[in-house]
Amino acid sequence: MAEINIQRKKKRLSPWPLIVAVLVVLALGAWFLVSRDRGPAAAPEPGAPAATPADTVSVPSGDAATTTNPDAPTGDPSVGALAGEGAAADDTGAEPADFYAFVADDPTSSTYARRGLGLLTNVLVGLADRTDLRNPAVEEKRNDLTSATSRVADGGSLRPGLVAAAELMQEMQRRGYATLERDVKKLVDQAAQLSGRTATAAEQQATQEFFQQAANVLRVLEKPAA
Repeated sequence: MAEINIQRKKKRLSPWPLIVAVLVVLALGAWFLVSRDRGPAAAPEPGAPAATPADTVSVPSGDAATTTNPDAPTGDPSVGALAGEGAAADDTGAEPADFYAFVADDPTSSTYARRGLGLLTNVLVGLADRTDLRNPAVEEKRNDLTSATSRVADGGSLRPGLVAAAELMQEMQRRGYATLERDVKKLVDQAAQLSGRTATAAEQQATQEFFQQAANVLRVLEKPAA
């Protein structure tokens, strides 16, 4: 019996894998072309501040950290109180008797120097308008005093105001009070030696002694010259 040679028919390869591969290559090529045509990410506008976390605290460095504000409080209690309330806002219209009564107050009080300068300033400013004392030199010293006390109200030192008060009284003394010359010179010298602070017992005592001497001079100046 003759053998029948049956050959198995070969399977034909499916075209789908090749098609898929071609599509993948085309997709990758298209993606590459699109991404290449895109420009770089837009830079932030120059005026726009960079975003920072809400809880970030900015700490100055270098010279900015050590720069002192000239108007900052000096650390002296009397200056701080004066800066907060104004040099003489609560002493407007003060009379010499008010100043005399004040001088004996406790010099250790944080408001002693402030109130003393405020009372003395208001008394002297009013006195400078008196007919027998009014002249250009007195007016100039009065303006110096009001300018100095206004700077104190902004947190400055008390010393310029104390010195200006003594110099105004000296100019008034020259308007017919020859017997006061020595007392006024002592007052001016005391003012020049004041630090303008009342942080120590010595500074508190020196400030009170200045006000006591100012009261002695004022008792004569408040009356017209003979």
